[in-house]
Amino acid sequence: MTQKIARPGNIEIKQVQTKADKMAFLRVPFTVFANDDNWVPQLFFERLEHLDPKKNPYFDHAEVAFWIALIDGKPVGRISAQICSIHQQRYNSKTGQFGFLDAIDDEAVFSQLLSTASNWLHQRGMKQIQGPFSLSINDEIGLLIDGFDTPPSLMMAHSLPYYAKHLENLGFAKAKDVLAYDYDLQASDFSKADRVLKRIGRTPGLTVRTINKKNLAQDLAIIIDIFNEAWSDNWGYVPMTQGEIDAFSKNLKMLVKDGYVTIASLDGEPQAMAVTLPNLNDAITDLDGKLLAFGWLKVLWRIIIRPPKSVRLLLMGVRKKHQNSAQGAALAFIMINKLREYHHARGTQRCEMSWILEDNTRMRHMLEVMGAKAYKTYRIYERPL
Repeated sequence: MTQKIARPGNIEIKQVQTKADKMAFLRVPFTVFANDDNWVPQLFFERLEHLDPKKNPYFDHAEVAFWIALIDGKPVGRISAQICSIHQQRYNSKTGQFGFLDAIDDEAVFSQLLSTASNWLHQRGMKQIQGPFSLSINDEIGLLIDGFDTPPSLMMAHSLPYYAKHLENLGFAKAKDVLAYDYDLQASDFSKADRVLKRIGRTPGLTVRTINKKNLAQDLAIIIDIFNEAWSDNWGYVPMTQGEIDAFSKNLKMLVKDGYVTIASLDGEPQAMAVTLPNLNDAITDLDGKLLAFGWLKVLWRIIIRPPKSVRLLLMGVRKKHQNSAQGAALAFIMINKLREYHHARGTQRCEMSWILEDNTRMRHMLEVMGAKAYKTYRIYERPL
């Protein structure tokens, strides 16, 4: 159901400046998704850190602004606009970005929010607006356009069907679609995958291992090196800064056991990696954004002490020289199977594999051979300024 609010007066667009403004910004989804059982309230303390220039290393190389839309003093929408200096240096496209777009089903609210973000970007020399990115391509991206009937996974967006309608009515067009795949880790029929694995087993010199958290710094360096090489030609790719790598390392150390991450090698040289994380959304859906009293104990019990209900495969990469080759497919296949075996043995039910570019046909075919099914589509929109 959509949440409609009568609009007797004018819409006020207010820039976020104070902590109270930030809290109002974070509470907008509670109004928008009040009747949507699939929305998962995010933890306020984590979202406040994400918006904090002192705690989020993204702000070290980006200029960002946030706004809320109000009707009769009640927040009914929100948006961000951002200019990433690394993106500008890499692409020289004069493309600014928007994110955190949530609003009630009112085209005037969408129009004023997007006009405000567009004007802010245009005043800073941008020629195009693109998004949503909340805040970067290495964070939460895309507008959900298909797959509204299930909750989002960790660090994946959620929206309502009318969002896309309003963006398209305002002149936004598709730039790129990305897909999320659902993988049943407890399925009984892996016959197709097993036949492929038998062939892969004959690949000379191919080995796969899990990480050792005691040597996390060394393994993380391998993971990031492969990521930056493997993803460098991907649409919209922006490399992680050292600050972002450090933040990723901290989260990895806190959230995962050794079996959550695999590194595949040929003749002893690391050539591919894959990273899963427990789906934190399963653990926080009933906390209403708050960690009161025993909240942390609930989260730890649900994702660390006992196996999580689901996990997300959020990073995978194969070095360029093996991409689009039988060896590359073998590396990816054996890593995913290693992760499947680990999570299957622990009793975890599902894995979301996301996100996958719509035109990454080789990867999509491999996932489908393994039994994964595309179940959500996210769209990045753009419009000239």
